[in-house]
Formats: sequence, C-alpha cells, structure tokens
Amino acid sequence: MALDTGVTTGTARRTTETVRAATSESRLARRILIALALGFVALFLLLPLTAVFVEAFRNGPEAFLDALVDPETFSAIRLTLIVAGIAVPLNLVFGVAAAWAIAKFEFKGKAFLTTLIDLPFSVSPVISGLVFVLLFSSHSLLGPWLQSHGIQILFAVPGLVLATVFVTFPFVARELIPLMQEQGTADEEAALSLGASGWQTFWYVTLPNIKWGLLYGVLLCNARAMGEFGAVSVVSGHIRGMTNTMPLQVEILYNEYSFVGAFAVAALLALLALVTLVLKTVLEMRYSAEIAASRRH
Repeated sequence: MALDTGVTTGTARRTTETVRAATSESRLARRILIALALGFVALFLLLPLTAVFVEAFRNGPEAFLDALVDPETFSAIRLTLIVAGIAVPLNLVFGVAAAWAIAKFEFKGKAFLTTLIDLPFSVSPVISGLVFVLLFSSHSLLGPWLQSHGIQILFAVPGLVLATVFVTFPFVARELIPLMQEQGTADEEAALSLGASGWQTFWYVTLPNIKWGLLYGVLLCNARAMGEFGAVSVVSGHIRGMTNTMPLQVEILYNEYSFVGAFAVAALLALLALVTLVLKTVLEMRYSAEIAASRRH
C-alpha cells in the first residue's frame, strides 16, 4: 500500500514537472515575446493615435477649437450623438431580448435566428446601405408610398438610424448569448418556483447576472455606431450640415485639404473612444470583486 502511494506520488510529481516545463519559457524567450507584443501595440495602435492628435494640434489649441465649432462640423457632431443615442438603446433592447430567447428557451428556428444575428458581420456595410437605398428610394416599391405620406427615410436621420442599427445590432446579443448559455437556467427556474413572475425573474435574477456583459456589449455597440462610415455614407447623401456624421465630415474635410479640421474631428472621435475605455476600466476597478464573483458563478 505504501509502495503504491509512493509510485502515485512520484508519477504525479513527474506529471506536474512535465506540465510546468512545457508551459514555461526561458527569460530570453519571455523578453522577446513581450518586446514583440509591445512593439506591435506601439506600431499599429499608439503611433497612429499619436499622429492623429499631433496633426489636430499642429496649429495650436485655438485652431483645434475653431475647427470643432465650425457650423458644419458642429452639426456633424450633434447628428452623430443623435444617431448613436437612438441606435444603441434599440440594439440594447433587441440584444437582451434575442439573447434571453436563444439562451434560455428551446424553439424551432433557433439556429436560423442566431444566423440572422450574425448576418451584419458577413455583409459589407456598403452593401447594407445599398439595401436601404433599394428599399426606400423613389423608384422602389415602398418609395412612392412613403413620398405620398411625406415620410423621408433616405438622406435624413431615419435612414442614418436604420443603417447604424443594422450594422451594430449583433454586438449586444453576441456578448450576452455565450454568457447566458454558460449561466444556464437554474436561477430563473428557482425564482419561478418561488412564485416570481416573468418580469420579476428578468429584473431581479437575469439582469444582475448579465450586467457586466451587457455593459461591454453596449460600449462596443456605441463605439461602432459613432464610427460607422460605409452604410451611413450610402444613405446620407452627404448633405452638408444635415446628414453628415463625424466620419463623413472627416472625409469631406480631408478631401478639401482642411487637414487641421479633419484631424480635429478624428481626434474627437478617438477621444470619445478613449473616454469609453476609461469608463469601462474604472467600473471594472470599482466593482472588481463583484465581477470576479459573477465570473465564478
């Protein structure tokens, strides 16, 4: 018996040593890998971001502010916030509903619904914008009816919102579906067995369990909504001061050789992304214990 125990212990020790040797590298190899990773980040992320801010402030802070308060640029900033403010809540509602249905229930067409959610990832944004042009233009089936009722979709805010919703709606759902599938249905079944209604189960059980994944999905959705170019470019018509969002305004200013103005708007977009990232990091630091407990759960 003692011999068997000693053999087992020796085998376990050798297995542990083998695993440790297979998953560890020399100090030189670790330094090379770290240097490669840092060099890649600096070359492809930090250097372009630094170049944007350097060009934006090339003529000083006054020129940067003057470029942002230009009427057309200010209109583009306002329109971008409006479109994102409408598209993100819509995708939030749809993403939670779709993830809840797919992860918590079994029904016919579940795989087809999942495929439809992934559709914007496989379709070019330009093609998705062209689809809306074919649907709502004056020579389409819906176009004459919309014109007769005074409803304008293309070259107006509704078209921008529809295009943005289409290209961004997978983000929230795709963040929540794996998380909710991993959590299972035990908590919801326990709440229902104790007499909770469907809405009570969602608000007090499901939503607290998915709030961090939901926040991450909303952040990604918002970043894509503000930076979308292809689909919005097709349906906007590039009407100055009316249908140009910030990415479209960057293109217009750059083509007109207004480099300070173009980089100023680009810097503002980058700054919004950095603020979003900082808020996410602060929330994770503030509620790190709760996030770790949720991941363990």
